[in-house]
Amino acid sequence: MSDTTGPVSAGLLVIGDEILSGRTKDRNIGYIAEYLTAIGIDLSEVRVVPDIEDEIVAALNAMRARYTYVFTTGGIGPTHDDITADAVAKAFGVSIGVDPRARAMLLERIPEADLNEARLRMARIPAGAELVANKVSKAPGFWIGNVIVMAGVPTIMQAMLDEVAPKLKTGVRMLAETVRADAKEGDIGGPLAAIAAAHPEVSIGSYPFQDEEGRPNANLVVRSRDEGKLAAALAAVREMLASLPR
Repeated sequence: MSDTTGPVSAGLLVIGDEILSGRTKDRNIGYIAEYLTAIGIDLSEVRVVPDIEDEIVAALNAMRARYTYVFTTGGIGPTHDDITADAVAKAFGVSIGVDPRARAMLLERIPEADLNEARLRMARIPAGAELVANKVSKAPGFWIGNVIVMAGVPTIMQAMLDEVAPKLKTGVRMLAETVRADAKEGDIGGPLAAIAAAHPEVSIGSYPFQDEEGRPNANLVVRSRDEGKLAAALAAVREMLASLPR
């Protein structure tokens, strides 16, 4: 979709005991954050919740009231602990059952004789939801209200994100520039705060690291949706760094 005049926000709800226990290392958060930033959507919050229906419902209802979109990952497979679809239906107060469209998608990959009760769980969709196609394994995700439900498997999640991206409202992209400080954070904290106060519509972050010789250093990242305001703040940051005693 074309850009909107204001920012478009998103929350991400990561669902699964295996994430919280550490058995599975999440590979989706960073990908989704970069993807949404690139198309002009601000990922404003990430929550991780267990496979407990009430926990999912509470988090989903809180986040969907707050953000333009909520994306979820995980919990839409064929096993008993895949309860995301049921939780989403409960959050929206709608019924859930085997969707003929989703069943037809599964049959593109699975012979009907093998479409057992477990596999049919992947065709259970909340009433009124739009399906999100999955070119990798065919089992669809779905979109209801402002909630987009995707698989937890990274390759499948990425395919689903590609499917929904053209339909999303997007805002003006955030522009960003990075400046290497060649200074300690403690030496630039005060001047940097003054610059941030003088440029309230620009975000300025400091990210410490150790340089090649093991000395404390920092990267300063300046962000804005307005090219002119970004340039002005960037110039102030560079002037401040140039004035530091060396």
